[in-house]
Amino acid sequence: MNTEQLKIILVRFLGISNNILWGPIMLVLLLGTGILFTIKLKGIQVTKLKLAFKQIFAKSDDSQSEVGLSPLQSLTTAIAAQVGTGNLAGVATAIASGGPGAIFWMWLSGFFGMGTICAEAVLAQLFKESKNGKIIGGPAYYISKGLNSKFLAGFFAVSIVFALGFMGNIVQSNSISKAILTVVPSIPPIAIGIILAILSSMILFGGITRIGSFTEKVVPLMAALYIIGSIIICIFNADMIGPAFKMIFHGAFNPRAATGGLIGATFKETFRYGIARGIFSNEAGMGSSPHAHAIAKVKHPVDQGLVAMIGVIVDTGIVCTLTALVILTTGQLGTNSTGIELTQAGFEIGFSNISSGSGSLFIAICLFCFAFSTIISWYFYGEQNIRYLFGNKHVKYYQIIALICITIGPLFTDVNLVWSCADFFNAIMVIPNLIALVGLANLVTKTVNEYNIKSKK
Repeated sequence: MNTEQLKIILVRFLGISNNILWGPIMLVLLLGTGILFTIKLKGIQVTKLKLAFKQIFAKSDDSQSEVGLSPLQSLTTAIAAQVGTGNLAGVATAIASGGPGAIFWMWLSGFFGMGTICAEAVLAQLFKESKNGKIIGGPAYYISKGLNSKFLAGFFAVSIVFALGFMGNIVQSNSISKAILTVVPSIPPIAIGIILAILSSMILFGGITRIGSFTEKVVPLMAALYIIGSIIICIFNADMIGPAFKMIFHGAFNPRAATGGLIGATFKETFRYGIARGIFSNEAGMGSSPHAHAIAKVKHPVDQGLVAMIGVIVDTGIVCTLTALVILTTGQLGTNSTGIELTQAGFEIGFSNISSGSGSLFIAICLFCFAFSTIISWYFYGEQNIRYLFGNKHVKYYQIIALICITIGPLFTDVNLVWSCADFFNAIMVIPNLIALVGLANLVTKTVNEYNIKSKK
């Protein structure tokens, strides 16, 4: 059996596995978990929303002497991972495959996902640990200590290291390379990989303090850049904003009628793509963002749970919505483009009023910012789990492998296999996290109820 035959077999295996793992059952479980916490926490994403925004800028709890992050730094570290290429390509795929109505279901998944991500952050705070003067935590810790299952905790930790630290960062560096090459095609891909590895190491080797400082400064800027660019396009096409929202709401329940049969999507496809892309984008229930929220120095676990909900608003409520509006208001629906090409086309048409080619340059810059910040956060998530599995002494080996992955990412001409591997490990890491969330739901409810009573005094 040669290498090419082995690759074909592996691709088929992963394709079948991912279709099963990311099928209706997984989506129902993820959405159902969000509904569960929305009910148990009495609609916390609505009743505590004002307080959540206030808590973002709260001061760190100085009584904790360990090295950690402020609530804002933890949030921006989580958003760095949440807001990525999926906001550009994922939304476009949802619209191209499920029609504009998929955005409605994306919003719905985001609403219930706020309950899930709040619970994840609360548990991460409850079960965080202090080692060598540093705060560490995440699902592996609340699975191990909360559920008393070292097996599931280890299973999760290994999965996320491969999903994000290795495979995920190959894909992200590849995305950056493609973005750069669209503007400067003469640069050798390996040169891009080496530069990315050097830039990443300058931030990552500075520890969590430097990572937090980086995300705190860069994430608001990159989000603002994308938001402003999208709003400019919407202003140029203001007359199409109303029809775009009409297509979204009408298409949520009658997709073919909403587009005149242009897409040909069924209700099942609209629901599936909307829910799936919403979950993939905001990461609620997937077990990644709790690593960032665990290391926040706050006075009460629920304080950071509230902050965590804002990440979903920024990701799904703002960035994903603006991507959808750019595509719909520029008339790119039904052009046979999908993924990042559809988003690029929307921005190219939208910015044509300014100058030719400015849309492609804008997307290239945004892709670079989104993917690079994601690399930083995903590396950190992987490192937290290496510390859980092997302790501090083996982190250096993880650092070497992660930087190699970042370096070689641009060399891949076809990242489908890598994406499939990342999707596979992403799916299997979700399973122990959901088990822990449901198993510890009463503890989360108790903690939030105590917080509510305390806050009323």
